[in-house]
Amino acid sequence: MEFLQQNLNMIWALLATASGAWLLVDFIRQQGDKTLVSPLSAILLINREDAVVVDVRPQGEFDQGHLPNARHLPFAEFERRSGELDKFRERPLILYCANGSRAAAAVATLKKSGFTRLYNLRGGFFEWEKASQPISRKRK
Repeated sequence: MEFLQQNLNMIWALLATASGAWLLVDFIRQQGDKTLVSPLSAILLINREDAVVVDVRPQGEFDQGHLPNARHLPFAEFERRSGELDKFRERPLILYCANGSRAAAAVATLKKSGFTRLYNLRGGFFEWEKASQPISRKRK
C-alpha cells in the first residue's frame, strides 16, 4: 500500500501515456482506411450517388432500428448471401454494423469479389444514432 501511495503520480502518468498511445494508434489506423465514411458523408453518398445501404447486424439488432431503406444482410450469412448485392456492383455500397468491425470484414469480403465502391460507416449504427440521424423500425 505504501508503494502505491508513493508512486501514485507515476502510475497515473503511465496510465495516461498508455491510453493516449492507444488513441493515437486508433486515429492513425482510421486515417489509412479510405473506406470509412462519417454519417454526413454517408448521407451525401445516398442522396447524390444513390448509394445502397447494407446492415450486417443480426436480425434482433436490425429490428430495434436501422438506417432508412437499409437492406438487411446479417454478417453470419454474409459470405453465403453476398451474391444478392451483385446487381448493385456499379453503385456505392455503405455497410454498417453496431460499431464498424463486422462491416469492415464485410467490406473486405466484397472487395475480394471485385466490388470497388465500398464504404464502412465509421462508428456504425452507434455513431449514426449519436449524430441524430433518422432511424427506421420498419421490417423489410
